[in-house]
Amino acid sequence: MPVRMIEILIKNGRLIDPANNRDEKCDLAVTGGKVAKIARGIKGKAGRTIDADGLIVSPGLIDAHVHCREPGHEEEETIASAAAAAVAGGFTTICAMPNTHPPIDDETAVNYVISRGQKAGLARVLPVGCITSRREGKELAEMGMMKSAGAVAFSDDGDGVACSGVMLKALQYARMLDVPIMQHCQDADLAGGSMNAGPVAVRLGLGGMAAAGEQIMLRRDLELVERTKARYHVLHVSSAGSVDLIRQAKALGLPVTAEATPHHLLLTDEACATYDSNYKMNPPLRSASDMQALRNGLADGAIDSLASDHAPHTEEEKELEFGVAPFGIISLECALGLYIKALIDSGALDWPGLIRCMTAGPAKTIASGRPGLGSLSVGADADITIIDPDARWTVDANSFASLSRNCPYHGWKLKGRAVVTVVAGQIKHSLL
Repeated sequence: MPVRMIEILIKNGRLIDPANNRDEKCDLAVTGGKVAKIARGIKGKAGRTIDADGLIVSPGLIDAHVHCREPGHEEEETIASAAAAAVAGGFTTICAMPNTHPPIDDETAVNYVISRGQKAGLARVLPVGCITSRREGKELAEMGMMKSAGAVAFSDDGDGVACSGVMLKALQYARMLDVPIMQHCQDADLAGGSMNAGPVAVRLGLGGMAAAGEQIMLRRDLELVERTKARYHVLHVSSAGSVDLIRQAKALGLPVTAEATPHHLLLTDEACATYDSNYKMNPPLRSASDMQALRNGLADGAIDSLASDHAPHTEEEKELEFGVAPFGIISLECALGLYIKALIDSGALDWPGLIRCMTAGPAKTIASGRPGLGSLSVGADADITIIDPDARWTVDANSFASLSRNCPYHGWKLKGRAVVTVVAGQIKHSLL
């Protein structure tokens, strides 16, 4: 049989693949959209050769928490524009959250997300289905049919499932389906404000959202997880108390994973003193001690992964006064640089640790039935991110592929960014 030509040959890079415990300088060859060979000194003619000397070659980055806004609010974002923002930021796979209009709560909606992602032809777009019908928290959505259609997880993100009985049933079904529940932990009775409850909110005259609201729901859910042994993922952890609860659950061997966001790792509630609604998010920015607890949780493994919670809004929406403006910010295109600033520059993680939290970590949550996701295993789909750890650049939200501009990091000077993004063996973004 004829030897297939190497499509992409990446030479001399520092290959970091936490899923396979690799951190070495070597070459990587892509053939037929797959990782064909990893070794030093690979020879052969290639359609494209990339000299990655001084660069990091990583499994494709994964963001398991992205709001694509389609269907319903395409003026804020579409699946195609979110996928374009993803590859520009180095992400080869994103999970589309289901709080759209209408919500992603049946197999037709799941199929729609998949088809729109395939049509865009950029990052992989994996749909997350609703836990409850219409996200109303009353009756379970058609979880089995959505899983069969391609849903990778279930969430009512934007709201926590308040009813303990409904949550118990959701976990029981999720256990049977071997699909995780992604919970927005927040007691609605303690969530009536617009920022973190505490001295800063009092000083600013703004209503507060207590960290206790996150911890109360999380504590209840962990009791139910212990009973059901269902896979459970904590979205956008924001408080020190929650980190402690997750750490305790893992010590008991419960199947719990968790994520942290760039904003909770870099910003505190003091940022709200400007009354700029680009600092308004849900859960809200907490205290400096909460921020440090999150960094510590990533360092010791209590928190498994990093996720942007990319939440686009129009300029008109975000120009409303702080108390009535919508929650949420965007960061897909600058998330990697933000994580470097928060975690590597602070010493909380080294490069293998950071790559783990952006590849193998999220893959552990969503990769059931997707062998090779989050790794550079030979034979796996060639999803690859090449990172220049020394690139210095300035965040310019006006140049984003995203349709929205609600980014508090506009003008920030960062170090480190993705320079090549490869999805299934095809280069989708390149600065080289």
